[in-house]
Amino acid sequence: MRVVEGVADIEDVDDFLSRLGQVADDHGVTIQAFDARYVVGRGHLERAVELADRAIARGENVARDRGVEIMLYAAGRRQIDDALTMGVGEGRTPLAVVVSGEGDEDAAAATVEGWLDPASTLDDTDAERVRAFFDVTDAELGVTDGDLADLVAERVALLDVEK
Repeated sequence: MRVVEGVADIEDVDDFLSRLGQVADDHGVTIQAFDARYVVGRGHLERAVELADRAIARGENVARDRGVEIMLYAAGRRQIDDALTMGVGEGRTPLAVVVSGEGDEDAAAATVEGWLDPASTLDDTDAERVRAFFDVTDAELGVTDGDLADLVAERVALLDVEK
């Protein structure tokens, strides 16, 4: 799995996603782009890919598309419309793009990287946005030894329990 970080100026979301889909097809990989402000580090995305792949292997996936299944796990949601909040939108957006699969991950990642302004987006989590999206309260943070990333990881893992 590769994660490409950077900032994109997206004028047309459908066009951007179509281009990502073409690169994925050309290189035999799955590509899923995330608004990096909702991601709490590389581990968040690695775990989502791992759990999505496990669900697919067991025939327990919710989505037919692997990229959407990865998005569902990253969001800790079963509803695709809710999970898409973590996806890309129009305008200038910090992205974390997962490139994963049996094909040429390096070539696909290099293509996507060329479309982005270089930036270390996974280092700048928007804690308030993440807390609102994952419904993490002050009380919850106060009673755990973990941090926000740990609580998000729990939400991601709990998706399996809720199925």
